[in-house]
Amino acid sequence: MAASILAPTFRVSTSRSPRIRTRPRTPKISVLKPHSAAPVASLSDPFVLQIAETLEDSLSTSTSSPPPPLQKLRDTSSQSLLSTPWPSRKDEAFRFTDTSFIKLSKIQPISSPPQYSNPSIVSSDTHFPNLAIIDGYSVSSLTQLEKLPNGVFVGSLSSLHSEAIMKRVSEFVSNFEGDLFWSLNGVGTPDLIVVYVPEGCRVETPLHLRYYSIEGANEGSKELPISNPRVLVLVEKGGEIGMIEEYEGGDEDKCYWSNSVTEVLIREGAKVSHSYIQSQSLKAAHIKWTSVRQESASTYELIEVSTGGKLSRHNLHIQQVGPDTTTELSAFHLSVSDQTQDLHSRLVLDHPRGFSKQLHKCIVAHSLGQAVFDGNIKVNRYAQQTDAGQLTRSLLLEPRATVNVKPNLQIIADDVKCSHGAAISDLEEDQLFYFQARGVNRETARKALIFSFGAEVIERLPHSFLRKKVESKIKELLDPSLKGISERRESRQKSMIILKCYISKIMVIGQTMKSLSTRKCPFFKSLTRRGQ
Repeated sequence: MAASILAPTFRVSTSRSPRIRTRPRTPKISVLKPHSAAPVASLSDPFVLQIAETLEDSLSTSTSSPPPPLQKLRDTSSQSLLSTPWPSRKDEAFRFTDTSFIKLSKIQPISSPPQYSNPSIVSSDTHFPNLAIIDGYSVSSLTQLEKLPNGVFVGSLSSLHSEAIMKRVSEFVSNFEGDLFWSLNGVGTPDLIVVYVPEGCRVETPLHLRYYSIEGANEGSKELPISNPRVLVLVEKGGEIGMIEEYEGGDEDKCYWSNSVTEVLIREGAKVSHSYIQSQSLKAAHIKWTSVRQESASTYELIEVSTGGKLSRHNLHIQQVGPDTTTELSAFHLSVSDQTQDLHSRLVLDHPRGFSKQLHKCIVAHSLGQAVFDGNIKVNRYAQQTDAGQLTRSLLLEPRATVNVKPNLQIIADDVKCSHGAAISDLEEDQLFYFQARGVNRETARKALIFSFGAEVIERLPHSFLRKKVESKIKELLDPSLKGISERRESRQKSMIILKCYISKIMVIGQTMKSLSTRKCPFFKSLTRRGQ
């Protein structure tokens, strides 16, 4: 097994030259402008600019201008890309995450809304209000939003007619600056999905956002279709909503790239319960950004289960901008093939009496599998009486499985209660012996212990249909892996038995030679000397 724990930090106190566009393009943004040709050539990454141009070309050529918030988002993102290079393993944030799988592919944006009217394309296992987002586009024919209270808006920004909500969206959109993938999403998103909950409104039934990736290239092809869904959730003072984000792929063997962003703004005394389920194709790339801003006395709860994607990375950024805020984070990641499951989280506490708890668990069940956890909690000077806890536990089921863990707790305030811990191991022999002593065979005991390892997170999912669906998916993925692991363990055990037999025979021969050498026989003495 390969495992590395980076020491926790405690603090007290193929390029293509850029094109120059000379003709005006409306309503598209212009990533490369004529008057900025020199800075672009000197500061920009040609590969990044090539992707940005491709995304720009894929936008609708309609003569109608995009809504002002969307135009603002595109302009801000395009400016950010001018000085943002493609990440490499030399960058600390991507030290253990290899993105060459994406860079070596021919990236092709999905340029038009999917024409899907057949409901069988998407699953119908939910009775909640739901919005279908296929390849980054909202599909109204597969959307059901009848059960939402008055004043709640869920839909695309282009279909929003309320000037009051439009003004609120304009105030908050693009206030946070993420990394390269955040900006690529801002340039390439076809529209902005808005979830708005008015002041004092409590949405009793959760909102189910169903993301489907239908377009994809065949395995072995260099093509990589990309989708850029983006959602903005704004919950006003005293509001409350539960939200389920579920990502699925249409074909397990298809290659595609889902580059998603979710922004959540929680006003004073509001609450958001967020469930995030990711089960994309095992050949796909899934990169997601979640940015959360919490005001005073607000609550944010996230339960995350990620099992899909050849490369899966979740960038989670949470900022508490008021006192008495509560943040609870739970994540379970599973790698059953040559997958990389990556969670980079950052929680910033700036005000008194903040509360946060984070639990991260992962299982790596393949010799080429990898898990990455980089969790940063920063308690600033004025965040007195903060209670922050972080725990990460990893289970490695193969000798060459890899996990890289970096818990990071930075404390500047002096009146706090903070803790964190990290553990990486295989199953304990004492636990297996406990089952075997009660008549349970070793393979069944291993299955029970492995499934129960992730159950601590899965049981926190607030809806029974979602728990059952996730449990079924995990068992489906783990059973073939466990069978292979069991067979390899039996093979190793047989090899060890044979090796022990050879060692025993060699020891018997050695003892015989030693006993004979003690006798006063010239022949045996000379034979022993030659052997030595």
